[in-house]
Amino acid sequence: MSADRRMQVAILGATGAVGQRFVQLLDGHPWFRVSALAASERSAGQRYGQAVRWFLPQPIPEWARDMVVVPCSPGLDARVAFSGLDASVAGPIEEEFARAGCAVVSNSRNHRMDPDVPLLIPEVNADHLDLIEAQKKKWRGGGFIVTNPNCSTVGLALSAAPLHRAFGIRRLVVATLQAISGAGYPGVPSVDILDNVIPYIGSEEEKMESETLKILGTTRAAATFAVSAHCHRVQVSDGHTLAVSVETEQRTTPEEATRVLRDFRSPLQSLGLPSLPERPIVVRDEPDRPQPRFDRMAGNGMSVTVGRVRACPAFGLKYEGLVHNTIRGAAGVAILNAELLKSKGYL
Repeated sequence: MSADRRMQVAILGATGAVGQRFVQLLDGHPWFRVSALAASERSAGQRYGQAVRWFLPQPIPEWARDMVVVPCSPGLDARVAFSGLDASVAGPIEEEFARAGCAVVSNSRNHRMDPDVPLLIPEVNADHLDLIEAQKKKWRGGGFIVTNPNCSTVGLALSAAPLHRAFGIRRLVVATLQAISGAGYPGVPSVDILDNVIPYIGSEEEKMESETLKILGTTRAAATFAVSAHCHRVQVSDGHTLAVSVETEQRTTPEEATRVLRDFRSPLQSLGLPSLPERPIVVRDEPDRPQPRFDRMAGNGMSVTVGRVRACPAFGLKYEGLVHNTIRGAAGVAILNAELLKSKGYL
């Protein structure tokens, strides 16, 4: 523990797009203090302000600017490692940290579908933390890995969860319009995205289809309804839009579905988690909302906005959703996961 008694945490991949969000969102966090910024050997040894090409609108926090970047190796003075590592290197590095007794809270895809790793949206499936016990037997020293979903999956699974619980989902189709920030930095070449829509994001559709079922299932088995995803990259800075059509087991109306979505509250409100939004789902009644420019920062970027809940002639129900892809869809939900771990005594 540091002198200010906040828990010390490390950020792995601190110079990347998600790593920068971790730095920004952990600035002044009441429970966690960043004690290490870790990145590739290319950046190690430099001061963070020199190593990073910062592109968030907020300035680099002063405490981070002069911090010396260290390699992504165990032995850091931190109980928690937030991983914003690229999937090409994340898997073995995260395992090394877990093996060394560290709690790894990962945004990377490598371990999301491991049967003993929670794929967590706290408001939806906090009970999946039970899976950690199996990991503790594998990673001696008390280490474990917890993951958050893909940035588009978060918006889908969080908005679909109340409908699944109230009416049961039989099948679901989603089409996404995903922001360029979801591709990281330097991301999509300008010559490709200007005046264009790219109807392919590598492995994105498969991740949405499999991750949604794991999240909305139990610790023993994934949900079994059919999910089909169509993913597109569009010229929007932040905020993934989702067009969802859903067939429910129990017939419902747009009015009933809207009520269920609007009334949804987190069962974790009594825990006082700093990053937990008051309303995980914000419902808009305007006919032309949600829109990324106006709605992505709902709940400080941690709420999913839903609108245009209406009848679907093919499936019965359809709606539009919006999720801030680098906050609720990445660093923000990972921090919320760590807050839940701390409140439940896992840290």
